[in-house]
Amino acid sequence: MEEYVILVDEADNETGIMEKMEAHRKGLLHRAFSILLFNTKGEILLQKRAVKKYHSGGLWTNTCCSHPLPQESVRHAAKRKLWQEMGIDMQPEYAFKFIYKTGLDHELIEHEVDHVLIGQFDGIPNINPDEVEDWKFVNVNELKKEMIKHPDHYTYWFKLIVNHDELQQLTPQQQ
Repeated sequence: MEEYVILVDEADNETGIMEKMEAHRKGLLHRAFSILLFNTKGEILLQKRAVKKYHSGGLWTNTCCSHPLPQESVRHAAKRKLWQEMGIDMQPEYAFKFIYKTGLDHELIEHEVDHVLIGQFDGIPNINPDEVEDWKFVNVNELKKEMIKHPDHYTYWFKLIVNHDELQQLTPQQQ
């Protein structure tokens, strides 16, 4: 079944729709979202992407990420995908957005207006093995050190999010 993404301009205004793989082959700017859930200790819930994902398989990343479907709000899509990938039924809240572009494996190009949403979760996820290989809670400062030592273990966009100024203001400082 073909999946479509919402094409946007740099101001995040919709300009059309395109089949997801075609948009990634052409590197066209489209709308996406990334969810970061933190427990009450301030640790972030990571997922390891399933190896069979269409790109970045086997890499650690934020709690959940995807694209809203045409005619779907980011908010609704975030709740839907968080349930589908992690078995978590909650509504994360908008934090900030940013634009990035990078080449990926399989000759794909990720060019996204990425809406970052955050929330609090202290439970145990019920992962979908088609989407997620593993999960863990991690101290943010330890994560940053690990990203410096092993940058190739993490998705490109997740490294940007973790070091984004806006996120620094939203997360508790850990020692």
